[in-house]
Amino acid sequence: MTTKKRGFASMDAARQREIASKGGRAAHAKGTAHEFTPEEAREAGRKGGMAAHSRGTAHRFTSEEAREAGRKGGRKPRV
Repeated sequence: MTTKKRGFASMDAARQREIASKGGRAAHAKGTAHEFTPEEAREAGRKGGMAAHSRGTAHRFTSEEAREAGRKGGRKPRV
């Protein structure tokens, strides 16, 4: 018996993304898609960052990158 890939597994990544994108657009148009509040987005980002750091896969900023990020944040107008 052969184990041939079926369904999404048999498609290339670009085709899978295309189909997923259509589904996302349809859900938003229908009003059933989840939209993050700023608080939810902040919490999700925090959790993702903590997970990445615990796995050792988080980006490690160089001194120059950190300096530039701080400059950008300092110049950004507060809302």
